[in-house]
Amino acid sequence: MIEQIKTFKGNSLAIEVIDGFTETDEKLAQKFFKEKIDEGNDYVNVLIKLDEMKISHSSTKAFMEDMIWVFRNYKQMGNLAIVAHSKILKALVPIDNFFFERLQKGYEERYFYISQLDSAMEFINTDK
Repeated sequence: MIEQIKTFKGNSLAIEVIDGFTETDEKLAQKFFKEKIDEGNDYVNVLIKLDEMKISHSSTKAFMEDMIWVFRNYKQMGNLAIVAHSKILKALVPIDNFFFERLQKGYEERYFYISQLDSAMEFINTDK
């Protein structure tokens, strides 16, 4: 299940994945993103909090569809904040950031610990 953590004016979107990520969640995340674009934003900064996510409760199909969607819409992706408490994700973010920076000059992906949620919110909120 996903939900918006905080509603921002402008081009920032903060969502949390709770328990698992399904195809319905993937469609809802796309809807949230599209709403930001439809408001007239050229790109969207996104925070994804994965604190309570359980991989076993997530759909592989939803994950793959989400990755395809990201590749199709990367030109509209701004900064990306991953908020979690996972050594694996912390290690993967710099690798992903290498490719992300190549695709979107000027934007980056950063890992934040759960205790750094406020800093992550500041990182994506360019309309302060």
